[in-house]
Amino acid sequence: MNRKVEIRNNLESVKERIAVAAQKAQRDLAEITLVVVTKTFEVGDLEILYELGEREFGENRDQEASKKAEQLPDDINWHFQGQIQSNKLKSICKWADFIHSVDQIKYAQIISDQCQTKPKSIFLQVSLDTPVESRGGVDPIKLENLASDISELPGVFIAGLMAVAPVDNEGDQAFKRVQMIHSNFKHRFAQAKFLSAGMSGDFETAVLYGATHLRIGSSILGNR
Repeated sequence: MNRKVEIRNNLESVKERIAVAAQKAQRDLAEITLVVVTKTFEVGDLEILYELGEREFGENRDQEASKKAEQLPDDINWHFQGQIQSNKLKSICKWADFIHSVDQIKYAQIISDQCQTKPKSIFLQVSLDTPVESRGGVDPIKLENLASDISELPGVFIAGLMAVAPVDNEGDQAFKRVQMIHSNFKHRFAQAKFLSAGMSGDFETAVLYGATHLRIGSSILGNR
């Protein structure tokens, strides 16, 4: 089996699973965005995905992603989803259309400084770990205060929330929790309609709990 056939088959399988989950949740499939996580994969794989109609790619390393963005068509939406480093953020702002992992005001300030003329869409990363650990993410208790401060900055648009389910996500508790957090958050920040949650191992569950952006890599491209 050649690589294009492999990727196409995997992609079709994932999309069918998303469609089934959406139907089960009584959700409109059009409100769910598949972000193919392409980090560490060669440009050739991304070219295949592009030929197959995909336009949403997820990366977590600035140097790798910036090179890919230079080589591929301009109509791709690039999603940065790794942990942010202040010294890389200026460069990330040049290629990333969405930044999924903002969890501190200092990062939002840097984005604001770089994006005065063209606002950058960001997701605020919420920690679902107990206690809050070093994987990134703001404590849910502090989320609205952070969002309020960021809302004062020009050049930054809060598009939604992002979360990574803990390893011990028993009984889907993490997704239930982030759905509730997001629902409450939208009462105050109505523009934050997106929820970035769900990866290869749990995306169907994420769909059931309101995820709008699914970050899926290995189920489509295989193991790295």
